[in-house]
Amino acid sequence: MTPDPVPHDITAPGQAREARRGRLIFAAVTAAVLAAVIAWAMKPGSQSAGGPGGAGRGAFSGGPVPVRAVAATIGTVEVTVDALGTVSALNTATIHSRVDGPLLKVPFHEGQLVKAGDLLAQIDPSTFQAALNQAEGQLAKDQAQLAGARVDLERYTGLLAKDSIARQTVDAQRFTVQQLEGAARADKAAVETARLQLTFTRITAPFAGRVGLRQVDPGNMVHASDTNGLVVLTQTHPIYVVFAVPSAHLAQIYPHWSRGDALTVQALDRDGKVLASGKLAAVDNQIDTSTGTIRIKAQFDNSNDALFPDQFVTARLKMDTLSGATLVPAASVQRGAPGTFVYVVNADNTVSLRKLSLGPASGELVSVQDGVQPGEKVVIDGLDKLRDGAQVALIADNIRGATAPGAPPPPPAQHPHRRRTAAASAPVTPRPKRMTS
Repeated sequence: MTPDPVPHDITAPGQAREARRGRLIFAAVTAAVLAAVIAWAMKPGSQSAGGPGGAGRGAFSGGPVPVRAVAATIGTVEVTVDALGTVSALNTATIHSRVDGPLLKVPFHEGQLVKAGDLLAQIDPSTFQAALNQAEGQLAKDQAQLAGARVDLERYTGLLAKDSIARQTVDAQRFTVQQLEGAARADKAAVETARLQLTFTRITAPFAGRVGLRQVDPGNMVHASDTNGLVVLTQTHPIYVVFAVPSAHLAQIYPHWSRGDALTVQALDRDGKVLASGKLAAVDNQIDTSTGTIRIKAQFDNSNDALFPDQFVTARLKMDTLSGATLVPAASVQRGAPGTFVYVVNADNTVSLRKLSLGPASGELVSVQDGVQPGEKVVIDGLDKLRDGAQVALIADNIRGATAPGAPPPPPAQHPHRRRTAAASAPVTPRPKRMTS
């Protein structure tokens, strides 16, 4: 007789409950660890950068915060406004032929600087020279006839005084003289026209400037009706830059311009390099209502040919100069929840948060209208670890890369790859084995 098998279904439910309980415990422990890590990460005191409202790590617990500071100074600030400008030539002309004919030569080099009156193109003059010769011949013929008619009129007038000729003959001769005089004047006009047409075969520069790429090659027929012309000539000495500034600046600009003050304008490239310096030349008489700006024109002598027509530049207009302004480095100015502020170093080597009222900037310096007095030291380096009232240790300006004698060493560099997070260092709870039947 075979014995009955052991009934496994009696213990299986208990084992399953134990496995589920183990998984729940593991999940709860894991959630608690993650919550602790997140809370630690979000805690203001655990961050390396403490804001104005929270204590930066090391601000109090780690001793004084090493910072660099400089004193606010008194100086001069130029009030400027920058705007995108377009370079415009003083004069631009598309050179056309005024007569029709074959183009014999184009003596200029493309891109060449030319003077007023320089030859730009020569059209075949033979046809126009022949027309001039013909007009001069007709004039000579009519002048000879006029001279003979005048002699006859003088003779007829003498005979009339002796009553030896009819008055009708004298009157007819006088009318003949008048007709020939009119013909001679017409011939002179024809000669002048032919001579003018002949001069049009020499095409010269109307003003000094730079020629562009030629549109027609020698040997082609040119016509006065051609739309493209022969070449474009631009006058670039001097040259203009046209730009638009917000109309709010008009109150600062217009009084100087109306008095004839020479306001300086600089043309800068995309990298901020100054290409040329010039003067304000004109202010438009209308504000563009669609943009709220007003157009301004500045003139540059362009002696170094740094500016080309239709080039885009940044125009920097100097509107005013402020003397005796309090200046601080732009690197010291912070912006956050308190507004615009700096950290000022006190006599006891603590810092105070000072709200600022800023004025115009000049390079790496910015003027302060209120909040800092000349001579007060403002922090420019180490700002990310400060808060109001934090203890600081001043570092000399000359320790970048080397430690000055008697100065505290710079804080050691931290290596993110060597830091271990709380989650990484926390012990791992072993997962219970699952019991199967």
